[in-house]
Amino acid sequence: MATLNATVSGTVQGVGYRYFVRKAARDLGLDGHAENLPDGTVRVEARGARAELEALLVALRRGPVGSRVAAVEHEITDRPGGDTPGFDVI
Repeated sequence: MATLNATVSGTVQGVGYRYFVRKAARDLGLDGHAENLPDGTVRVEARGARAELEALLVALRRGPVGSRVAAVEHEITDRPGGDTPGFDVI
């Protein structure tokens, strides 16, 4: 199991971005969460197999209709993150 930590910038708040991420992550069988940060970015933590995390990164870069992703800063590590099952929006 690996963990993806990503911060997404651009027009990503107020456009359903976190819910888009939740659907993509659940479809890939990943655990974790997505949350809005005060600076206008969205933080994503996802846990699962590396191949599925890479697939989620593709989705993060695309975003939902109405969003405009400027950048996705990310790190994938082999250490597990939190242990809460499922993927939620915070």
